Amino acid sequence: MIYELRIYDTCPGRLGALHERFQNHTCRIFERHGIKQVAYWEDVIGVSNRLTYVLAWEDMAHRERAWGAFQADPEWQAVRAKSEESGPIVARVTSTFMKATPYSPLK
Repeated sequence: MIYELRIYDTCPGRLGALHERFQNHTCRIFERHGIKQVAYWEDVIGVSNRLTYVLAWEDMAHRERAWGAFQADPEWQAVRAKSEESGPIVARVTSTFMKATPYSPLK
């Protein structure tokens, strides 16, 4: 199992639009493509306008197949276009791939 940490820095004033897109569309579309969602976070102290989340993958091949299918999904493409009619939502994406250490409670 590998984990992907994704951090989305949103454009000013657009964090609410990103939450709406995930809550009402993205999470459901992820499920349809076999993308396992571990958790989502919003900073309480620190950087504002940021969504951080973790996805779990069987391996990199699983990630490539599922992420590619998600990106090509016509519903996702329509949702993204509609949500960005008044401008882009995400200014920057940071993605890191991780594996649990032998002593991690999450093995």
